[in-house]
Amino acid sequence: MSSARSEATMADVAHRAGVSVSTVSRTLRGLSTVSDPTRARVEAAARELSFAITRSASSLVTGRTGRVAVLMPNLASWFLSSALSGMAPALREAGLDLLVYSVTDVHERADFFDRLPARRNADALLVVSFALTPAERARLDDLGMPLIFVSQHAPGRPSVYVDDEDAALRGTRHLINLGHRRIAFLQTFDETGFAWSSKNRLAGHLRALADAGLEHNPSLVMSVPDWKGSGMATAVGRLMSLQDPPTALFAETDDLAFRLLAALRAANVAVPGQVSVMGFDDHVMAGVLGLTTLAQPAVELGRTAVRLTRSVIDNSDGAHERHIVLPTELVPRGSTGPPPAAER
Repeated sequence: MSSARSEATMADVAHRAGVSVSTVSRTLRGLSTVSDPTRARVEAAARELSFAITRSASSLVTGRTGRVAVLMPNLASWFLSSALSGMAPALREAGLDLLVYSVTDVHERADFFDRLPARRNADALLVVSFALTPAERARLDDLGMPLIFVSQHAPGRPSVYVDDEDAALRGTRHLINLGHRRIAFLQTFDETGFAWSSKNRLAGHLRALADAGLEHNPSLVMSVPDWKGSGMATAVGRLMSLQDPPTALFAETDDLAFRLLAALRAANVAVPGQVSVMGFDDHVMAGVLGLTTLAQPAVELGRTAVRLTRSVIDNSDGAHERHIVLPTELVPRGSTGPPPAAER
């Protein structure tokens, strides 16, 4: 009866090649600190023993896992999935694995921060579009790994983001330049605390109104509960039944704007004949539906975040305090135009 052949270890490769275990690890991870003759001996020994380096074996030598964790609210939104699609190939090119934690509701959120599953499982944690409470921020600090913030500015921490306030200011200014004076701002209603962009985008909108000498009317800022269901129809009904209804509607995201366009169509409100609509993101469907929007480079945010993460992991000078702001661009399409003649 033959005995099963035991699996080769890194120590076996080191013994056969006549080098140390750490030299085997450096060689098989492709580091340039190994001489060509030594590399050839180690690779030959690894082939003879049918050995392939594992993440766990490598981490014993380097203290690194070769893995990056990502924390995000969900995977369903176009923006978040686009950012993730930018991260994945960039991490793969860097020889890093991707570990995603999608926290979609308050129960999952509480469980994540109670267990902190990313502990010791990754070399860095990317926090994507996630509005942390001070207590949650402190818990992540306890992980003892670099934190990189994506699509949000984090003072004192490396972050990659767009200037939401400036973009929204330019969007509202575009509507004002078209002749609109009553502009409503619609935002998602999120009691779970996942929202991250509403505050800054609303601030930019209000700044543009103030710069133009237009009075802020609180009735024209509306949070929309159940916006994926009947909430948007209710919001449209309330806005259009005002004694002096708005002639332009600025939606916090393109996803919200799409629901808004559908609700206006159902109510027989002409766009842009009676009311103009603007979004934020430049979702892949924005061009198809003719939506004027503020484009942000979602995929490039993901790619840039990975480059910054690699710098942080490698302890590059200044990387731990670096902030990268990517540009946004106004994309005018058919959903915006001058207000009705009576309003000009």
